[in-house]
Amino acid sequence: MSPKRYLITSALPYANGLKHIGHLAGAYIPADIYVRYLRAQKRDVVFVCGSDEHGTAIPIQAMKEGTTAQAIIDKYHQAMKEDFADLQISFDVYHRTSDPLHHETSREFFTYLHDRGELETKETEQYYDEASSTFLADRFIKGTCPHCKSDRAFGDQCESCGTALSPDELINPVSTISGQAPVKKLTSHWYLPLAKHEAFLKDWILTQHKDDWRASVVGQCKSWIEGGLQSRAVTRDLNWGVKVPLADAEGKVLYVWFDAPIGYISATKQWAIDNNKDWKPYWYDNDTQLVHFIGKDNIVFHCIIFPTMLKLHGNILPTNVPANEFLNLEGDKMSTSRNWKLEMRDYINDFVKKENGGEQCVDMLRYYLTQIAPESKDSEFTWKGFQDAVNSELVSIFGNYVNRTFVLMHKLCNGKVPTFHAEVADEKDQQIANDILATKEKVETSLEQYRFREALFEVIDLARKGNRYMQEKEPWIVAKGLAEDPSKQQLIDNSLHQCLQLTANLAILIQPFLPATAKKMCYMMKVVDKMLDWENAGSMKLLSVGYSLREPQLLFRKIEDQEIAAQIEKLKSGAMQAAPEPAKTNDSTAPLHDLKAEIVFDDFGKIDLRTGIITAAQKVPKADKLLQLEVDLGFETRTILSGIAMHFDPEAVVGQKVVVVANLAPRKMRGIDSNGMILMAEDADGKLHFVSAGEAAKGGWKVS
Repeated sequence: MSPKRYLITSALPYANGLKHIGHLAGAYIPADIYVRYLRAQKRDVVFVCGSDEHGTAIPIQAMKEGTTAQAIIDKYHQAMKEDFADLQISFDVYHRTSDPLHHETSREFFTYLHDRGELETKETEQYYDEASSTFLADRFIKGTCPHCKSDRAFGDQCESCGTALSPDELINPVSTISGQAPVKKLTSHWYLPLAKHEAFLKDWILTQHKDDWRASVVGQCKSWIEGGLQSRAVTRDLNWGVKVPLADAEGKVLYVWFDAPIGYISATKQWAIDNNKDWKPYWYDNDTQLVHFIGKDNIVFHCIIFPTMLKLHGNILPTNVPANEFLNLEGDKMSTSRNWKLEMRDYINDFVKKENGGEQCVDMLRYYLTQIAPESKDSEFTWKGFQDAVNSELVSIFGNYVNRTFVLMHKLCNGKVPTFHAEVADEKDQQIANDILATKEKVETSLEQYRFREALFEVIDLARKGNRYMQEKEPWIVAKGLAEDPSKQQLIDNSLHQCLQLTANLAILIQPFLPATAKKMCYMMKVVDKMLDWENAGSMKLLSVGYSLREPQLLFRKIEDQEIAAQIEKLKSGAMQAAPEPAKTNDSTAPLHDLKAEIVFDDFGKIDLRTGIITAAQKVPKADKLLQLEVDLGFETRTILSGIAMHFDPEAVVGQKVVVVANLAPRKMRGIDSNGMILMAEDADGKLHFVSAGEAAKGGWKVS
């Protein structure tokens, strides 16, 4: 039995820059699909989101751009709101955490927990800038990296070598505000003692939801809980954010991770105000289904910390948290700092706004991102994959079926929906009707269980079955015999009647995924959007006999090779421009030899080097740089992916004796687990050479 109402949330995007398609695929398109499905089901659903506008990264971004924190959030809040609208993400409200309503809601939440003794206070030492009278967040401390000796290191990470750091590890730390060396100073903060709630979390997640939540979500929660939950600070020394509502908390704000999820509640309040509704049932009535759509990096906040806060505050708990894994781009992780990314706005500018009918380009992106959605493991966006998905599936299967149906209907049935003649119907006519009903049920089941890739496959597969049915019926061939036998018109009518009813069903089933496409199909069929109600799916009477339909319009266009080449070149060019400067060291000869930071013998001793023999090699599909190698290590044969395809043909490396890093953690690339690394040497011209194990070597010898 369905709940009375649904509250669906997507992770609040951080307002310090534009968002890329990895964010879109992880938290926004899946949520939008689910919400559109629920609306088609006529269920009571509210879809909330908004900009996350607090935390240290906002003032830091303001410093980079030479402006104020308020100007930064105003700029990116509006930009993200527009981008989501352009990509058909149908929020009921897109709020912001800088709004007074959110500040009021967050302060009330904190006060409620504080007054009931649910928070604890602790005194700790923190870096303090005496010149500006400011406690320094990690990002406001800069120094020399202890690992690579670069002077581009901050209190949380080195910008040169990427190593995660703490402020105490920095050499010669200075404040980015005043440029002076900070001092250590005691400060008090309020904490949420998560350890007190371990029993509740174990029962709620590991018992009640162990079977209906995604395994990756439960697994990550299990690891956190069994590792021992620590108290988490809920306040910070900062002048940007929600002020702590206590007399002895001057200069303190709520920690951004604490106030951001409360943004879901304040957004719901704003929606209620705008629509003259009561917001409380959506957060207090147990007959509400609360679902958080997020990326895997937000699991701990939405499954452990925020639920603890909600329970203490008397709110309902999430029914599900269908977190997605990460979406990579062209063989590498997306990175803003390295400019290896495809921002939503880039796609909008390059495709959606460059042509009339840009809505079809929106649906093409929505289609591909759903097809490759990282639901159970990291996945990858490639421009070639995007082109193949559009041209081979949307154009050649779905769009082709709809177009052929309309063309033949106008040619053989005078542009009207023909009669279905039951007396001459055959098994194929009945089977296609059965297929439609079965597809509806499969799509429903998949969507209810947050399996969006699977649901989309079923819709496209129904179009594939429609093409097969039409090909078997061959109404254009049957039409050639009409002069001799006019009764054959009944066979033509039956086949095109079924094809048109299937087309109408496709519009209903595709609507959650590709809303603009469904709308365009309704226009061609001259029906109102009301037909897209889910209860109509499965019917073979959606289009009335004798009803005139419009001329066909192409639903999608092909993606040309030159478009793909231009996007790949743009990506590579952007990454080259963002390449970091070489790390500075105290050794004046280092730039000549490009030596890495010094290590001790114990560091080297951790590496297990073994000899191996390459027994087989092949290119990895859709990966220009990768070869898939089978390497005999003597005691076992391993699959290892190596980025040497631009230097060696597969047949040329078979039999090569190599040196392998045998204890390197496995890494999945292009869906293949790589279990090791082949050592290579690069000469002055950039050419790669194998580090040879010697002719006498056998697989498995230790290298030391």
